[in-house]
Amino acid sequence: MSKIYEKLTSCLESVRKVSDFQPETALVLGSGLGDYADDIRIEAAVDYSQIEGFPRSTVAGHKGRFVFGYVREVPVVIMQGRVHYYEGYPMADVVLPVRLMGMLGAKKLILTNAAGAANYDYRPGDFMLIKDHIASSVPSPLIGQNIDELGVRFPDMSEVYSSRMRRIARAAAEELGITLREGVYMQLTGPAYETPAEVNMCRVLGADSLGMSTACEAMAARHMGMEICGISCITNLAAGMSVEPLDHREVQEMADRVSEQFKALVTEVICRI
Repeated sequence: MSKIYEKLTSCLESVRKVSDFQPETALVLGSGLGDYADDIRIEAAVDYSQIEGFPRSTVAGHKGRFVFGYVREVPVVIMQGRVHYYEGYPMADVVLPVRLMGMLGAKKLILTNAAGAANYDYRPGDFMLIKDHIASSVPSPLIGQNIDELGVRFPDMSEVYSSRMRRIARAAAEELGITLREGVYMQLTGPAYETPAEVNMCRVLGADSLGMSTACEAMAARHMGMEICGISCITNLAAGMSVEPLDHREVQEMADRVSEQFKALVTEVICRI
C-alpha cells in the first residue's frame, strides 16, 4: 500500500467517525459559491481540522469543511474550501480531498471555479462549461507509484469532462435563461496572475479561460472513474486584455455578484445528473 493511499484511508476513517453519510455526488465550491453549502439540508459537517493530516486552505473566503446533506433529494458531499498548489502543498495533497470524496462513495463530481478569460468573446460575469483542459503547466497528480486501489497506471483522458453531464448542464442553463459558454480551461500554478505574454501563449495553445485549480482535481477524479462536470465563473479579463490591473478583491466581487445565478445552475445540474 502506497503512503498516499495510507493517508487517504486514515482520512476516510477520521470522517467516518463523525458521519456514515453516503453521497452520490461531490461538489467543490469555487469563489462565489462559498456559502452554497449553508443553504442545503445539512446532515453532518466535518471540519478539515478534525481530519488528521488533511490539508487546509489558506485563501481568504474559503471555509474549511466537508458538508454532507441533500440538494433537494440528492445526497451530496460538498467541499467548502479547496486547497491549491500555489499554497505550497504537494500535488498529492491538493487532490487528496477529491479522492477522499470518491472513496466516501461519490460517483459524480462537479468542479466549480473562478477563472480569467483568455477568449476575447468572453466577459466578466459569464459562465463557461469546461469541455476540456490543459494541465501541462502543473505537475500531474498521477506522477509516482500508481495507486492501484484507485485506478490504472495509464488512464484514458480523452473525455475528462462527461459529454452526458455537459448536455444536462446546457439544457439546465437554457431553461434558467443563463448564457453558458463552452470552452477549454487551462490551469497554471499561480499565485501571480499571468503576464500578457503568457496569456497570449495560453490563447495560442487553445485556452479560453485560465485559473489556478480544477484540472489537477479532474485528472485525479477521472483516474478513479468518477464522472465529472466543470463550470467556471469568468470574473475578469486576463492580463493584457484590459487596461485595468488584476486584483483578487475585484475577482471575488464579480464572483459574488453572479453567485445567485451560479447557485441556481449548480442546483439544477446536481438534480438532473
